[in-house]
Amino acid sequence: MTARNGLTALALAGAAAVACAGGAPAPDRLDQLFAGDLRVVDLTYPVAGNIPYWPSPTGRPFSHDTLARHASGAPSMAAYRTSEHYGTHLDAPIHFADGQPSVDLLTAQDLFGPAVVVDVSAEAAAHPDYALTREDLAAWEAEYGPIPQRAIVLLRTGWGVRWSDSVAYRNADARGVMHFPGFGEDAARFLVTQRDIRGIGIDNLSVDPGAADGFPAHLVVNGAGRFHLENVANLDQLPPTGVYLLVAPIKIAGGSGGQVRLFAVLAEP
Repeated sequence: MTARNGLTALALAGAAAVACAGGAPAPDRLDQLFAGDLRVVDLTYPVAGNIPYWPSPTGRPFSHDTLARHASGAPSMAAYRTSEHYGTHLDAPIHFADGQPSVDLLTAQDLFGPAVVVDVSAEAAAHPDYALTREDLAAWEAEYGPIPQRAIVLLRTGWGVRWSDSVAYRNADARGVMHFPGFGEDAARFLVTQRDIRGIGIDNLSVDPGAADGFPAHLVVNGAGRFHLENVANLDQLPPTGVYLLVAPIKIAGGSGGQVRLFAVLAEP
């Protein structure tokens, strides 16, 4: 998929999403994009040493070392070291499925596409272990229409308000079990088998609920050759539909994932 084809897909997706009533032609989204008339939302947190991360004895928090400085003291060159799955990042299919593509093998066609936002923030506020269900998806589709094939499904849990507090973000109990919402296994399987999604994303540490038994959503989605996006920022700024996602992960040869710069282009300015 060329860059031009990706932008053309954006134009067509936008036109389909906002076709005007009464047969009036929809705006040319490609022209609007080039003119700077469409709103673009950055869904990426800055990578730093003090952000929440998955607690693991083998995980390494972020380090950033200045190698050369300007006269002001600002770095002119630096080196960093971190886990692939740190900050706003992408889980490549190989992360939980041996034999599936690594991050460098994902194509622009895999990574650029329409997105929908499913909001379970009210349910998550009442029950931190909330898992998205097929019934939730049916209710969403009853209101907004079928989830498009090859969409990226983003789950808004409201966890982003905790980002600046690692303890609240992990929400671990006395036994160390974390409690935050995620995709239920049945919902994940429905999205893969019935809606042929590109991938899923979430605004917390994992697409699986923190207290899940294992990683069922990881196994289903990665097992089908699709990716996950975790620690996605600013989902509260996106509408349920009319979103086109630009997913740009670091291209590590053989990588199981990596930090990603993530942008949402909105069909409405």
